[in-house]
Amino acid sequence: HSTPALSPIKGKMPVATLLPFTATPNRKSASPTSFRLTEKFILLLVFSAFITLCFGAIFFLPDSSKLLSGVFFHSSAVETNTHTGPDSSDAGSAGNDDRLLAKIKKDHEKALLEAKDTLQKLPDVIQNDILADKAKVTKESMGKGGKDGNNLPFIEYHRPPGATGLEPQDPETRERRAKIKEMMKHAWDSYKRYAWGSNELRPVSKQGHSSNLFGSIKGATIVDALDTLYIMEMFEEFDAATDWVEKSLDFNVNAEVSVFEVNIRFVGGLLSAYYLSGKEVSREINLPVGIGRNWPWASGGSSILAEYGTLHLEFMHLSRLSGNPEFAQKVMNIRKVLNRLEKPQGLYPNYLNPNSGQWGQHHVSVGGLGDSFYEYLLKAWLMSDKTDEEGKKMYYDALQAIETNLMRKSTNGLTYIAEWKGGLLEHKMGHLTCFAGGMIALGADGAPGDKTGHQMEQAAEIARTCHESYARTTLKLGPEAFRFDGGVEAIATRQNEKYFILRPEVIETYMYMWRFTHDPKYREWGWEAVQALEQHCRVEGGYSGVRDVYASSPNYDDVQQSFYLAETLKYLYLLFSEDDHLPFEHWVFNTEAHPLPVIRKDKTDRPNEVE
Repeated sequence: HSTPALSPIKGKMPVATLLPFTATPNRKSASPTSFRLTEKFILLLVFSAFITLCFGAIFFLPDSSKLLSGVFFHSSAVETNTHTGPDSSDAGSAGNDDRLLAKIKKDHEKALLEAKDTLQKLPDVIQNDILADKAKVTKESMGKGGKDGNNLPFIEYHRPPGATGLEPQDPETRERRAKIKEMMKHAWDSYKRYAWGSNELRPVSKQGHSSNLFGSIKGATIVDALDTLYIMEMFEEFDAATDWVEKSLDFNVNAEVSVFEVNIRFVGGLLSAYYLSGKEVSREINLPVGIGRNWPWASGGSSILAEYGTLHLEFMHLSRLSGNPEFAQKVMNIRKVLNRLEKPQGLYPNYLNPNSGQWGQHHVSVGGLGDSFYEYLLKAWLMSDKTDEEGKKMYYDALQAIETNLMRKSTNGLTYIAEWKGGLLEHKMGHLTCFAGGMIALGADGAPGDKTGHQMEQAAEIARTCHESYARTTLKLGPEAFRFDGGVEAIATRQNEKYFILRPEVIETYMYMWRFTHDPKYREWGWEAVQALEQHCRVEGGYSGVRDVYASSPNYDDVQQSFYLAETLKYLYLLFSEDDHLPFEHWVFNTEAHPLPVIRKDKTDRPNEVE
């Protein structure tokens, strides 16, 4: 990311919108010798005083019955008078007043009795009652949009094809895939030993690590790695992770968190774990609601393209699994807003002002701030069983604008995707942008006209350029960004662009290119990356990113990112797997590599019919 506030993180962009989740603060218990009035008792006293005041007003205020009817009991008394009409007798009104007075007296007596019972309880019992009441309210108001988890619709679970795959027939491929599984085991065991329950691991200092992306939410690595563990048939580890989710994952926190990161890692991870395993705990987890705000640095507090544009896949499945159409409605409304806007040169700027509904700075990138928006347009179409024609059109139109305005070829023939700032090109390509090779290959078969072959060539050229960015470093690991100016090609020239944080995008493109072409060079390039990771990133306590890929020896950043387990190792494993393992005709990966099943439209439109 180019923004100093959030670098270095995986998030396909520096996230803008934040959600504060509220939680009840802890209170100290009253001591036996100094008992304080509890919240419940105070509320009872206030309520009792209020009822007494109202009751007294009946006898001491002039025409008090009408005062009560018209003010305190507007909804009942006024509605009654409306039904009886203007010619109703005073006797009817008097009868209503008598019933109201009787109700007031009854409520008053009930409140006094409850207060008396409360005073007879021990302080600890009163405190426990308060905590129980709070837990009940929290569960009712914050659970699944106000619904208890048990109210989710019944779903007959059907596992989509390819959740696990056959062993590769080729001995060398089988051996290499086993090596990648061993790498996953080392990363997972190290996290479990030194940072269990924390968001991420510091593998050098051997302790937990957390960034401000997740606020007080814990366990990002556990949730992010769930599906990788299942796909690699590490079922013992998967069960341990699921058990932690069931017992310890807690979204009821008073903190600001990144909507983007929580959605792609936590929501995506839980959805994928459910579809792979059928375990209900992954479906029942819910997030409370809060208030959103944007990063102040984002073009005057604008919303960011890759933020609001990277919810579609997850929210469509949330609607199907919960029976609540609101999730799908929200993301479809985003489409309406975007279609209404005029796009400069057909491009989507990274910033959109949520108040004016107009674009902010005209900065366009297929890397950080923009990338996964384009990815989700294509994948929304694919996940809909190719029925989402709107998403399809938006994707191919955007890709054409990217080819025309951003895609360039260097002097020595390397194809790259530059960034567009107010009509001027910055000839820089980020590691994040390298996912585009895989995206273009994935969409090439549905390209309009006769462009399928052309788009596959583009995808192959981008894969080659990104491989060069690795090959031209000392450590054979790719920099965060590389440039094509001043006689330099595919090399980072600025110190703050030379780091490598275990990112997956280049491996992701290799995996897609292998699936579509079976050209052995993509597996060889992937194996080169494996060797570099083992030589320069593996330490006793896990895997660490490095600060300078051009240095002669690694300077560790001491962070094992959760996406290393969720994406990098998963894509490597699939690169050396057979095509029947998570086949593309049945699964679509979210931008954190969490596989979600295609929603078939040729079956009865029920939530369980995803395959």
